[in-house]
Amino acid sequence: MANVMVFDLYGVIARTQSPEKRRRLVELAGVPKEPFWEAYWACRPPYDEGQDSTAYWGAVAGRLGTRFADVPALIEADLDSWSDVDESMVRVVHELADQGHRLGLLSNIIEELVPYWESRHGDLLGRFASVTFSCRIGAAKPERRTYELCAERIGATPQDILFLDDNLVNVMGAREAGMAAELFESPGQVRALAETVTLHR
Repeated sequence: MANVMVFDLYGVIARTQSPEKRRRLVELAGVPKEPFWEAYWACRPPYDEGQDSTAYWGAVAGRLGTRFADVPALIEADLDSWSDVDESMVRVVHELADQGHRLGLLSNIIEELVPYWESRHGDLLGRFASVTFSCRIGAAKPERRTYELCAERIGATPQDILFLDDNLVNVMGAREAGMAAELFESPGQVRALAETVTLHR
């Protein structure tokens, strides 16, 4: 039976990009939205693993065969698009920590966003026994090594962990690494799953 719960950040505790903020990025890029988003995501893995922002946006521009007029504005708009939390899930994290659950966080996240989370959401991050950011370990989900490093950092084996993510590919990667893993649906689902996890007292 699992005795640690590990959460993804975006799409679980934090919100993904809103339509308005996605439109702003496309406007700043000055290219059609379909090829923009294809290039944005195709170039993202190295960025999640620690690549600097200028190199990332250079790679996106190269894939699109263009040059962006205002890269600093794109960087700022991109960071802003990943800045909103889901307050209902923040409450769940605090509830579970107060009940004695051992919690971890595992997120694919770029380096520039880490100071934002540390400065603005330090209380939330402090409820986790271990925080594993892809940019700090040089590996990203769904790579097997990512889950193994997460388990190591929290002082558990993969078999001790129940992992929740909103991306099925990442859920399958966690299962292949030996974790119990579920596709995130709602705060109610998390509370129900927590009842199956052994408490740390």
